This record gives sequence, C-alpha cells and structure tokens, in this order.
Amino acid sequence: MNETTSPTLLHAVGVTKRYGDVLALAGVDVSIRAGEAVAVMGASGSGKTTLLHCLAAVISPDSGSIRMTRPNGSVIELVGMDEDARSAVRRSSIGFIFQDHLLLPDLTAVENAALPLIMAGTPRVDAEHRAAQWLAHLGLDGMQDRRIGQLSGGQAQRVAIARAQVNGAPMVFADEPTGALDSATSTDVMTALLQSTARQNRGLVVVTHDADVARRCDRVLHMQDGRLVGESFAPQQRAEAGSAR
Repeated sequence: MNETTSPTLLHAVGVTKRYGDVLALAGVDVSIRAGEAVAVMGASGSGKTTLLHCLAAVISPDSGSIRMTRPNGSVIELVGMDEDARSAVRRSSIGFIFQDHLLLPDLTAVENAALPLIMAGTPRVDAEHRAAQWLAHLGLDGMQDRRIGQLSGGQAQRVAIARAQVNGAPMVFADEPTGALDSATSTDVMTALLQSTARQNRGLVVVTHDADVARRCDRVLHMQDGRLVGESFAPQQRAEAGSAR
C-alpha cells in the first residue's frame, strides 16, 4: 500500500460513546485508507467492538465525526444518522463479517452470499450469479448449492466473506472472524479475507485477540479504556502485499 497516494475511505475524529455510566469510547481518532488492513486489539471492555460498530454504522456515536467515502466518490457523515439511513449505508457501502458467520442454515451458500444484493433490489438471478463468482473466487467453486450445515467452519466463514463483499463495499469490517476456527483454518480464512479486501484496494478493519491475525495486517491499533493507546506497523506485510499486486 502506498500511503501517499491511497485515498482515505474512512476518517473518524473525536468519536465518543457512553453506555450509562460507562464511557466506552473516549474521543477516538482513526483513518482507514484504500488497500489497508487494520487490526484493532485490546482486552475485553477496551472499546474495540464499540469502535468497530460505530465505524461500520451499526450504532451511532454520541459525538464526533465519521466521514466515509462511498463508491461514487461522495462523502457522507455517519454520526447523527438515524437507523434507516445507517441501514442504507450498510447495504451500499459496508460489509460485515461476524465470528460465528451468522449465515442462514436453511439457505444454500449462494443464497446466503446473494442476500445483500437481493435485499437491495437486485434481481435474484443476477444476485446469485455475482454471489457464485465471489464463492468461486474464495475457493468454493462447486459448493454453491450446499447448505451451511454441509460446510466446514472455514468454508462457512468464506461464504460470510463473500456475503460481506458481494455488494462491492469499499469498507469491510470483521469481528473476530477467525475466533471459532483452528489455527490452520484461521490462516486460510485470513489469507482469503486479505486477498479479497485490502489487496484489492478495499479497506479492512479486523477486531481480534489473535496476535497472528494482527501481524498479517498493515497496522495494529491498541485500545484500552475506550482510548487508542498505541499503534504499530507491519512493514514486511506491506512490502509483501505490494509485491503481490
């Protein structure tokens, strides 16, 4: 990633969030550039998941600014949006991956992956065609018609990765995406996630407790008591990513 030329996809300043007497976020500043993978680490209760949910327009902060550049080049302010407006942003510009993938067991892999497009109004045939292309890209060619219970944990998480990106979202967020996987499968899934997001000039933010996952990202943000208390970089990973593109 070339930080001098890569555009900023997400820029947050002074983000705060309080739950009753608990200050979950205490004025956090962070920017994410195109082609950048950022890990967020910290102990339970440090605020990392709250930060992820604010940046991904899942919840609205109490104060601050979060500006996102959409695929059409327009810049929008997420803070202060109501739920309907945030839902529209998530449908068009954001992908989200959960630790337990949260796929629908009664649907096939391709139906699960196509859901964001179908919900946005894309005809089912077109949506499933694009979803099938994503599944093939992620190594699941031939598994499109399998139900989730017929897939391994790693395969199911790849379906979740496809679902998060089928809408062409420039920003992808992942909450402990490898937390339920063994180490070998975790490595494979993280490789697929990096190659399909940051290495394709999207922005990726990963909340993780896994130091191995964090080391594969370009930058690691360390949180404590709702604040960013440190930042580290992985120049070797950036070099490897640059040579691969």
